[in-house]
Amino acid sequence: MPTLRVLGAAGAAVVFAATGVTGAAAAPSPPPAPKPQITDAEVDTALARLTGFVTDAMRSTGVPGISVAVVHDDKVVYLKGFGVRRTGENGKVGPDTVFQIASLSKPISSTVVAGTLKNPADWEHRTELPGFALKDPWVTDHLTTADLFSHRSGLPDHAGDLLEDLGYDQSYILDHLRLEPLAPFRVSYAYTNFGLTAAAEAVARQHGTSWQKLADDTLFKPAGMTRTSTEFSAFANTPDHAATHVKNPDGTWSPRFVRDPDAQAPAGGVSSTATDMARWLRLQLAGGTLDGKRIVPADTLATTHLPQILSQAPTPPLDHTGFYGLGWNVSYDDAGRLRLSHSGAFELGANTNVTMLPLEKLGIIVLTNGAPVGVADAIAEDFFDTAEHGKPTTDWLPLFAELYAQALDTGRSTTDYAHPPAGAKPARADSAYTGTYVSPYYGKLSVTANAGGKDGLTLSLGPKPMRFPLTHYDGDTFSYVTAGENAVGRTGVVFKDGTVRIEYLDATHLGTFTKQ
Repeated sequence: MPTLRVLGAAGAAVVFAATGVTGAAAAPSPPPAPKPQITDAEVDTALARLTGFVTDAMRSTGVPGISVAVVHDDKVVYLKGFGVRRTGENGKVGPDTVFQIASLSKPISSTVVAGTLKNPADWEHRTELPGFALKDPWVTDHLTTADLFSHRSGLPDHAGDLLEDLGYDQSYILDHLRLEPLAPFRVSYAYTNFGLTAAAEAVARQHGTSWQKLADDTLFKPAGMTRTSTEFSAFANTPDHAATHVKNPDGTWSPRFVRDPDAQAPAGGVSSTATDMARWLRLQLAGGTLDGKRIVPADTLATTHLPQILSQAPTPPLDHTGFYGLGWNVSYDDAGRLRLSHSGAFELGANTNVTMLPLEKLGIIVLTNGAPVGVADAIAEDFFDTAEHGKPTTDWLPLFAELYAQALDTGRSTTDYAHPPAGAKPARADSAYTGTYVSPYYGKLSVTANAGGKDGLTLSLGPKPMRFPLTHYDGDTFSYVTAGENAVGRTGVVFKDGTVRIEYLDATHLGTFTKQ
């Protein structure tokens, strides 16, 4: 088909194909390149505030443990742990305590891939992985590493994550992404852990190795990141690791859940320390070198920092247009300076942030062992705000707390299933609902009557069936309490004409099961 391509973030060059246009008016001169603005003294001011801000944030939220590193001019100028690894125990968090870093794994993984490539054009190699395809064969044939690392494949938001919650492994999940509906290719942004995972696994397969070994050989070992891994077992078996915590109704925090992200290891499975992450941050800010040694090619790494797709229109609090690069959130401030960042969040108990201004050779890493309440992001933003202005211009913690609270409400049902309506119709006999149902995407579902003469039904779902007691709501509608990283409280279960539809599994119309 005819091609229309715009090259360059500021319209530096435009190519019109098959249009008959042979010339254009001369473009105005580009604005001067931005210059560094933050002085050493201003960095010192921000550093002087950092410890107090972290301890105050922990006191106000109760987050149990935090580790922070700051890099400036290729030096680690701040490295400190706070709090405890696990509530109820005495183990302290230090710079070498291992945390699950959640989606900070994505810029780590793009660094690994950049380290395997010979030139930037290699990011556009087709993704080839046995068992992996998308619904549209043409898209599958043209899908590249860059498409999946920038979330522009057309897959729906967080495609595959609910399969992971139900216990399906990586192979099953990647194989079933072919059933997901697609938005327009390369013009639609939707954040997909398993799309990025497919791309990373394809790169590892191309090199004849596993993703963990590729990460070890390409980045972790050469960079001296000795306590960093992509495997959950390495995290869990390390004595000095920070357990994940969630907030209890009474405001206390406890390590009630274990989050094993091996199925999406390249997207969310990395564990690391503030010490190791500071080495990686030095490498990023130095264009791929560390301690005088070239570890990642400068040009393939720089490509990860370029905008690939619009991810967010200007919105408060920063009011800057947001882009996604290759594993990075990319934006430009009012001075034209490139700003790179990424947050990581496990609702089951972790929140992390990396933010850097490459022109200023300044960056911060924040690792926490508490579910996201805005602490990690607020620490990073307060630090940069203070470095820029001498003091914070915004109260960042409540702002980010509200943003995370809003995100947590996404996907929750508008129906209050805990309170049936007045005049609710009775359910039919249990036998009208019991049996085995199948979905091409979610697999087998069974509904059984409770044993021992007890009233009620139980729904079982997943490869190692998870059991969910059903609560009657109205007529043929029931509900159950969801579980896992993407839990949304109570969800509806509707029986109709030999099918059962689970509300929260049906966002992309794949949540209807047919009776066998």
